[in-house]
Amino acid sequence: MKFFDAHTHFFPDALAGKALPRLSGICGCPYYSDGTRAGSLEKMEGWQEGGRNRFAGMMVFHIATSAHQQEAVNRFAKDSQGGKVFCFGSVFPTAPNALEEMERVKRMGLHGFKFHPDYQGFFIEDPHALPLYAKAQQLGLPVAFHTGWDPYSPQIIHCHPAAVARVAERFPRLAIIAAHMGGMGQPKEAARYLAGRDNVYFDMAFASRFLDAGQFTSLVRAHGADKVLFATDCPWSTVPDELGLLEASGLTEKEKEQVAWKNASRLFHIDI
Repeated sequence: MKFFDAHTHFFPDALAGKALPRLSGICGCPYYSDGTRAGSLEKMEGWQEGGRNRFAGMMVFHIATSAHQQEAVNRFAKDSQGGKVFCFGSVFPTAPNALEEMERVKRMGLHGFKFHPDYQGFFIEDPHALPLYAKAQQLGLPVAFHTGWDPYSPQIIHCHPAAVARVAERFPRLAIIAAHMGGMGQPKEAARYLAGRDNVYFDMAFASRFLDAGQFTSLVRAHGADKVLFATDCPWSTVPDELGLLEASGLTEKEKEQVAWKNASRLFHIDI
């Protein structure tokens, strides 16, 4: 099966060796690549399982965790693109030049904006965040949210599926990726608030860690196989684990192909 991994992460070579152990300590998860561009590509190529699967590309999500980081983060994202690597940019929600930086992200040829409310310290309906979604809608670029529970702030859900639903209603022309199947650890809430919404996509990042095949199938059926993206959250999960979940599901072969790569090609306007 051809696959496009729609949710991955890597870091500048000089930072990867420090960032991964620190983040692993926070989330309590092992990591499966060295966190560099080259190392991530090597893993993706290796996960083709002797030609049984075919690696078609990866979308890399970058996160600006402070206002002064965002320009460097987006420059790294731009420089990382090429071949099978595509990137989202990021802005820090309270940065005074966030809207201008979003325009620069568009000019750079990046493919969207990643927001991680836990690491960026905001709730997605905060008033200062709403103009960012309006700008993304105007620019015609999707936004991706870490949705649901996160070990960085385990007592607080910064991006609840119900909040994503309200943002989706407010910005109907904005394509929203609700990562982790609409809410990490919140499949019932994802189904209740997000299933069937036209401008919301789910991605599979890390899904094999909190959904079984039956739960996954039910959630895809509720939302629509045309709005689900294959993803791993590499380095925190692997292609064999997440493809295994997709292959074990009750989806048809046509639906599996949609999830594996066709939906990403359509959403990101790239030839896969």
